[in-house]
Amino acid sequence: SVEMATLMENEVFKAFASYAAIVTLKMMLMGPVTVYFRFTRGSFSNEEDVAKETNEEKKKKMLRAHPDVERAQRCHHNDLENIIPFFFIGLLYALSGPKLSIALIHFRVFTASRIFHSFAYILAFPQPSRALSYLLGMLTTFSMAFNLLITVFVL
Repeated sequence: SVEMATLMENEVFKAFASYAAIVTLKMMLMGPVTVYFRFTRGSFSNEEDVAKETNEEKKKKMLRAHPDVERAQRCHHNDLENIIPFFFIGLLYALSGPKLSIALIHFRVFTASRIFHSFAYILAFPQPSRALSYLLGMLTTFSMAFNLLITVFVL
């Protein structure tokens, strides 16, 4: 449509769309990572997932949680808690007319922090690496929200 074409001429919006796509794909990859750990660690959640196994002892063992699977799920959950707010705040921020250079800093820092956070979580980097990357992403979203509010706040 004409409106979308016009919006895609906005450099800040294009940057937001690009980085939002990157973090969405990163978040979507956490599903296959979890599946990988389920199969390689033999850890499943549902009876139907192990229905073909005839050995009842082995079946029980396969229905137990595994730390690697739980770690991947927590990482995915953390993405949902942080990336979804980034979409809403980032979109409104992008549409509020920020300087491209400042917007790019926000989008790049958030994206880099989320990618690093996933590596730190899955590969169990020593703390405070994961905590700092989480905090950096959160502060970036708060910064966009603050800038958005001081730009458009009307009483």
